[in-house]
Amino acid sequence: MKFARRLYAAAAIYGLLLITPMYFTEAQIGQSDPPAITHPEYFYGFIGVTLAWQLVFLLIARDPVRYRPIMLAAIGEKISYGIAALVLELRARVSPVIGMFGVVDLLIAALFLLSFCLMRPEGVAHADTPATA
Repeated sequence: MKFARRLYAAAAIYGLLLITPMYFTEAQIGQSDPPAITHPEYFYGFIGVTLAWQLVFLLIARDPVRYRPIMLAAIGEKISYGIAALVLELRARVSPVIGMFGVVDLLIAALFLLSFCLMRPEGVAHADTPATA
């Protein structure tokens, strides 16, 4: 449980530090990596949803056993961006930096999966635990 707490807390802090400043970078992105953002609702929507997920990670970090089922959705969140970023980078549609962030998300997804597998739901009998009458 300690591993899950630390992992999800670290993932949340990483995400908050990485994503929050993006609220102030729309114009800069348009200048440094043209063309300019043509659909700001998608840009700001991505930031908002991503920040909401960081709050979910903090929630999981507080009580991993209770929120274990949500870990599956958290894995899906990381995989969806990771795969998209890598595919776009391989097709030369985004910069290699975006591909690198995709790899980081896939690594976090793998750690989330490991955390999920290591967590035992309470009250469930396992093969290595003797049954009690």
